[in-house]
Amino acid sequence: MSVKAVAAQASCPMCDGTGWKAVPGADSDFSGAPRTVTRCDCALRARSEKLLISARIPRRYEHCDLENFEVFPGAHPSLADARLISRAFVDRYEPHESCGLMFVGPCGVGKTHLATAILRELIAKRGVRGVFYDYRELLKEIQNSYNSSVQTTELEVLRPVFEADVLVLDELGAVKPTEWVWDSASFILNTRFNERRTTILTTNFPDEPAAKVEPLSHPYSASEQARAAARRETLGDRITERMRSRLREMCRTVVMQGKDFRQHVTCANFR
Repeated sequence: MSVKAVAAQASCPMCDGTGWKAVPGADSDFSGAPRTVTRCDCALRARSEKLLISARIPRRYEHCDLENFEVFPGAHPSLADARLISRAFVDRYEPHESCGLMFVGPCGVGKTHLATAILRELIAKRGVRGVFYDYRELLKEIQNSYNSSVQTTELEVLRPVFEADVLVLDELGAVKPTEWVWDSASFILNTRFNERRTTILTTNFPDEPAAKVEPLSHPYSASEQARAAARRETLGDRITERMRSRLREMCRTVVMQGKDFRQHVTCANFR
């Protein structure tokens, strides 16, 4: 807890620094002290501040909330729908009961903004234990744990991922698929599914099946080569069809469409 939070709690007129306040209308004992108390707002704010610090939210997204997710005139209707779905998710969230969300769409439409905004609001208003991980960085941390010179085990890396009430996993599928990548992603997502913990995902890959294996002539015709070159990889290609099917049980898919917002923003906007 920060010094500022401690000072604010100590000077709180509602609880006199105890962190507990009387429930309005509750009975008192013979000394006049309330029989029923609840956590004071100052204690909840202090806890939320601590949880936000440990949530690993990147500095670029520390400002994100649902209110400042701007849907500009002429923007694709799916963006406004995504914001409404995000608001409803926060309002209806129940620990171990809430199905997660998977934001799907091209770069720059605000997928990470909404995912982070949900996480921040659940921490600040509901006291949820949450954590943010970039998919690529998480896999790199797991790989680094295999290095004998690193004093961190794979279990230590994954413990906060498994134990968080809400996990935001950004850029799912961004790592080139290998058997190890598939196994690691499967381990993480299946563990959270089995523990009934909420997972929020973002991905740039369309939520479509992996490519079907089609017989090609030999030598390949020009049309076959063009078809193979033009085909865009799907989420099924990147995480396997088995895991894509599992995500349908874990998350509601929210498709976002539109132009890359970053192309219209200068560096001055981030200063």
